[in-house]
Amino acid sequence: MTREEIIFNVSEKMRLIRTEAGYTQDKMAEVIGLSKKTLVQIEKGRLYAGWSTVVAVCALFRETETVRFLFGNEPLEVLETVARDGMDYRKEKTLGGKVWWREVERINGFILQQNIISQHYRIIDEDHFRIFSSFDEAESTERFQELTNKLEG
Repeated sequence: MTREEIIFNVSEKMRLIRTEAGYTQDKMAEVIGLSKKTLVQIEKGRLYAGWSTVVAVCALFRETETVRFLFGNEPLEVLETVARDGMDYRKEKTLGGKVWWREVERINGFILQQNIISQHYRIIDEDHFRIFSSFDEAESTERFQELTNKLEG
């Protein structure tokens, strides 16, 4: 998933996100920091939201079914991965990936997973703390091998 794809997908679903949250256009515009006119243009498909607007929508409305579905239940993780172009050692407790994740490999208490919606990869430890995430499969596999070899060697 790229920044442009995220912007497109969130812009396309803006009205649905707003209505699912039970907000009027006035209230939604106020909450995310846009003019009502700009929000209307986005909802009508005449304009795409900017990156900062998309980040605000995903953060503030991350519990909505629409945002969760767009990002495989992990909207903030996907945004962080795209914004930072991968990340390493940001320890954050996860739910272990039972629903939105496919297990790629499990060795020495580390699990390499791929999100079934966004397709990004992450490495979690046996306590379900996120160690690493990236959209790059080779980079994720390499980091997984580094982590698991440390324990073997």
